[in-house]
Amino acid sequence: MQQLISTAVVGFGLAGSVFHAPAIAANLRYSLDFIVTANPERRALAQRRYPHARIVDTAEELFARPGLDLAILGTPPASHAPLAHAALDRRIAVVVDKPFALTSVQGQELVAHAAAMGVPLTVYQNRRWDGEYLTLRKLLDAGALGEVYRFESRMERWSQEISKRWKAEAKAHDGGGLLYDLGSHLIDQALQLFGPVTQVYSELSARRPQEKADDDDFVALLHATGVRSHLWMNLSAAQKGPRLRVLGSSAAYTKATADLQETQIIAGVLPGTPGYGKDPEQNWGVLGLDGALSPVPTEPGNFPAFYQLLAAALLDGGPLPVDPADAVEALKIIETVRAQHG
Repeated sequence: MQQLISTAVVGFGLAGSVFHAPAIAANLRYSLDFIVTANPERRALAQRRYPHARIVDTAEELFARPGLDLAILGTPPASHAPLAHAALDRRIAVVVDKPFALTSVQGQELVAHAAAMGVPLTVYQNRRWDGEYLTLRKLLDAGALGEVYRFESRMERWSQEISKRWKAEAKAHDGGGLLYDLGSHLIDQALQLFGPVTQVYSELSARRPQEKADDDDFVALLHATGVRSHLWMNLSAAQKGPRLRVLGSSAAYTKATADLQETQIIAGVLPGTPGYGKDPEQNWGVLGLDGALSPVPTEPGNFPAFYQLLAAALLDGGPLPVDPADAVEALKIIETVRAQHG
């Protein structure tokens, strides 16, 4: 009989309920044994969705139990480092949701701790498996754009309602704001595509009066390769810009709409369901020059690939899906941006 990875999802907000628990439940190499939440409504939801999982109130209670193989941390950012250290001390493998930590030093300490204990540690950079990102990688690998000189990437929406309490009250030193939230994704994608960064320029604004942290951000990166990445994050965009626009010496690729996996999971279209991750034809991006554009089928979005690769790492000795050192480099850029704004 195949060994199962005894798994706990710590936190059952958006991260735990939408991204982590459904992917674990859909993968036959894992056993979702514990969910940690003290919120009564979330406890009830977790028990209804995953009746075989045990619901516990605190991470301390969880870590006191023997036999756990993997802890997935989908909690507020300020708790990531202390909870990850606690799990590593007990030789429990750890997935940390983004942002990996509040500072690059915290991230480096976690990497060193995991190495010293010989325990796997990785970071949930699931946007590496967005359909439009996978499509762009395929186009770049094929040389379809020529020599790329500008990468434009946006995560924008119109969201004027008050955020959940911890987000509304969190300041930058707590891991609040879009730079930590969405910037962790966009910066990671830019680094993966175009490599190390030599210069950083940024603009941060807080436009919604009910919240304390940045919610309208722009970050420009100059990569050592000469490529410039322009990254936008905005919760007050009455009209969204294209999700991606990538300019090259022979062609450009533009993708107007974003990956649909998060929307699908919230709507009940779970990993493994027919149509999951499939972008409708009307949403495909276009490649070429103005007046000579061709549609490009979007590669299927594949968030479940993260946990497939992690299972192969834990059980078969394969590589981790995300090197936590990558997340440390993204945190260094976030710190540079924060320093530019006091």
